[in-house]
Amino acid sequence: MIQKDPLKKKTFAVDIDGTITLNGMGSIHLEALSKLRSLKDEGHNVILVTGRSSVEGYLLSIFGGLTHLAVGENGGCITFGDKIQHKLLGNKGECIHALATIQSKLDAEIKEKPVFPRMTEVVLERTFDIKQAQKIIDEDNLNVSLTDSGYAYHINSKGVDKGSGFLEAIKMLEVDVNDTIAIGDSETDVPLFKAIKNNIAVSNSTENLKKLAKIITTKKSGEGVLEGLDMIASDLR
Repeated sequence: MIQKDPLKKKTFAVDIDGTITLNGMGSIHLEALSKLRSLKDEGHNVILVTGRSSVEGYLLSIFGGLTHLAVGENGGCITFGDKIQHKLLGNKGECIHALATIQSKLDAEIKEKPVFPRMTEVVLERTFDIKQAQKIIDEDNLNVSLTDSGYAYHINSKGVDKGSGFLEAIKMLEVDVNDTIAIGDSETDVPLFKAIKNNIAVSNSTENLKKLAKIITTKKSGEGVLEGLDMIASDLR
């Protein structure tokens, strides 16, 4: 079970797509969002940690009544503050260079996914063999990582991921990592779960993520978030 320390407030790291959405689709599970807002109202931090743009995460946190800070672009950017500020943790230039290299060497359709503009990463359609692309990255010693969120492929600066991004965020908030809880579902959440030992994987999570989870829910996505939070409710009182 989740490590219990009821004397301190917790900081939640919550993925968006596949986690607080309706059955993995794009629509937000409103009951799950309401539950997260209740945690914020009780004094806990609730931070969205997403593969989406940090601006998208930040706007959802504003309208959803969560902590006004979001980690986006799989850890590449933190957006925060009442006067919106961005902390860039990745280098988009090296990601663009990696994309050009992969396109020149891989005989496949490789195109960017139409998404909210990114400041530190490149987002691609899932139309090619990611293992072949990874081989090119390794052979050319490119300073990037290539990951599959289940919705898109992401090129990020090496060493930049949800785990490193969230650790930087809690440093900004002066929060101890032992007082954090992560909730997620995909391969991009693996670094987050490695950084945060108290964690919840919803039932639609990848097998790699489930191997790291303290709690695995029986329900999917938003319903799984509600289930997982109910399971640790006594630890938060």
